[in-house]
Amino acid sequence: MNDEDLALLISRVGLKDRDAFSRLYRASSPKLFGVCLRMLKDRAEAEEALQEVYVKIWARADGFVPAATSAAGWLQAIARNQAIDRLRARKPVADVLDEAYDLPDSTADPEACAVAAGERRRIDACLDELAPDRADAVRRAYIEGASYQELADHFAVPLNTMRTWLRRSLLTLRECLER
Repeated sequence: MNDEDLALLISRVGLKDRDAFSRLYRASSPKLFGVCLRMLKDRAEAEEALQEVYVKIWARADGFVPAATSAAGWLQAIARNQAIDRLRARKPVADVLDEAYDLPDSTADPEACAVAAGERRRIDACLDELAPDRADAVRRAYIEGASYQELADHFAVPLNTMRTWLRRSLLTLRECLER
């Protein structure tokens, strides 16, 4: 489908035309899924991101200006931004776990050691709120450095299930740590 056809469909979606939305999805979803998958490197997460992309397209289509940008570029920008938002959302919790479980520097002052120990206790308390197998998977992944495949084999679950466990566990941990 060429850019003019995509622009016409987006304009019709802006008028809340469900048939045009369906046709736009069929025409553009493989490309947008590829954008999400390439950035997120996780099929299940890319599928979830793609759903959110189309929710945004539905909500923002009335603001699309064909003269200002190409239709394909506009769609890809939404997909790319959604993937970036997901990457940003999942990174901080992993960073907090990594930092909290790093061994304290032997030259660090006692106050810094006490703060680090307090953070570890906070994280441990939040991990205790997870199901035991999920907490164990998070510890093995983010503290011991186990790969998704190693974890899937250890827990005897499919690889995508393990990815889902970790992603949902990190979201739960982030909520707990923000309290």
